[in-house]
Amino acid sequence: MLYSDKVLEHFSNPRNVGELENPDGVGEVGNAKCGDIMKMYLKVEDGKISDVKFKTFGCGAAIATSSIATEMIKGKPIEDALKLTNSAVVDALDGLPASKIHCSVLAEQAIKAALSDYYTKQGVDPEPIVGKLEDTDHDHSSEE
Repeated sequence: MLYSDKVLEHFSNPRNVGELENPDGVGEVGNAKCGDIMKMYLKVEDGKISDVKFKTFGCGAAIATSSIATEMIKGKPIEDALKLTNSAVVDALDGLPASKIHCSVLAEQAIKAALSDYYTKQGVDPEPIVGKLEDTDHDHSSEE
């Protein structure tokens, strides 16, 4: 399995690793089948993601997708973060092996879960804004 230099770079030197104190939103998603778990922490100021950190338990591709996804949303308006797709994450990493695409889906879902938590804490129903969050714990055999 070949990984791009960008995947290897983000795996070896992941950005924005850790937890935020008093985050405005936290999202945790996992895929029981592959064992990857991602947790995203967000700070939001004036409608922008002022800071973001992640903790990922998983393979190198899961760590790399988490790392680049945080870089892609940091400092950006919430609207931009909501538009981040797994395919944009894959493109930013110069591609992923087909068997690892689900990692980029987890990165997208972790961000959406954290934003959903943020809206809930603000007393706003997140579903019309973020969309319905997928249940990431069931078997994704249809996606393989």
